[in-house]
Amino acid sequence: MTQSDPVIEWLLDSDPAIRWQVMRDLLDAPQPQWMAERARVETEGWGARLLSFQDADGQWGGAAFLPADFDPREWRERGQPWTATTYSLSQLREFGLDPSSERARRTVALVGANARWEEGGQPFWQGEVEECINGRTVADGAYFGIDVSLIVDRLTGERLDDGGWNCERINGSRRSSFASTINVLEGLLEYEKSTCGTPESREARSTGEEFLLERNLFRRLGTGEPADEQFLRFLHPNRWRYDILRALDYFRASALLSAAAPDPRLGEAIGHLRSRRLEDGTWPLDWSTEGRVWFEIDDGPGEPSRWITLRAMRVLRWWDVRSI
Repeated sequence: MTQSDPVIEWLLDSDPAIRWQVMRDLLDAPQPQWMAERARVETEGWGARLLSFQDADGQWGGAAFLPADFDPREWRERGQPWTATTYSLSQLREFGLDPSSERARRTVALVGANARWEEGGQPFWQGEVEECINGRTVADGAYFGIDVSLIVDRLTGERLDDGGWNCERINGSRRSSFASTINVLEGLLEYEKSTCGTPESREARSTGEEFLLERNLFRRLGTGEPADEQFLRFLHPNRWRYDILRALDYFRASALLSAAAPDPRLGEAIGHLRSRRLEDGTWPLDWSTEGRVWFEIDDGPGEPSRWITLRAMRVLRWWDVRSI
């Protein structure tokens, strides 16, 4: 795989948030080169644009989960808004804002001082009550260097008997969901990257992975039928939602951390991913969530997506090399 590949050239003809990941994950560029490109996320393109919407107190939209001007009718009529602090931080993590930068350090400190969860008024970095939210908060906090160990301890104690998580547990659910589980797994993986984790968090991550693997990432355990056809359609940004590409990208990152070989039970999802590649070598965006955003970062459903293509190519590259 070289820069002369037209798909690689198309990916590089993009935003720094994508370019640095192409350089690292697809071109094996030396670390100083992709780190220099990554540093541009703060000052150019989508990263700089998202940072420009930040409030003086470090938040986005004046609140933690829903923008301060939110009216419940908006959710019913337009969909969930994505402009408040929690989703903005997650997007900066996806873009790759350097967590060691002064801007990142100042941001997470201000968020810690000023953001409060609407659910109970607790400080942002103490987490909320819902597993999906807490999983993303752990991922963001660990990435940006915050001590989120108390939320991790809570999440490890909230596993269900089948090994995963469900944000409806508090309402009586006893069966894990794919979406809740991937949100928590991503958080625990980021925590393990930054701290090596704890025996409890590593064991919880293992059982969560097994929940997905024994279902081939998308099937019901009892019937073998797809749990949700949407899991096979590619989405970006994922926000809290699940699809098999998100799961495959997680398992890639997990295996790279431990130097493990790909689990064969990922094979069916890999086959589906290959089948969705377009003739020009790209992958399309199948759908995106409704609701208010700061700005669009894809060309729309049905169009080739640089984000989907980047993730698909690095997953397949990992699978094809490691599975030999």
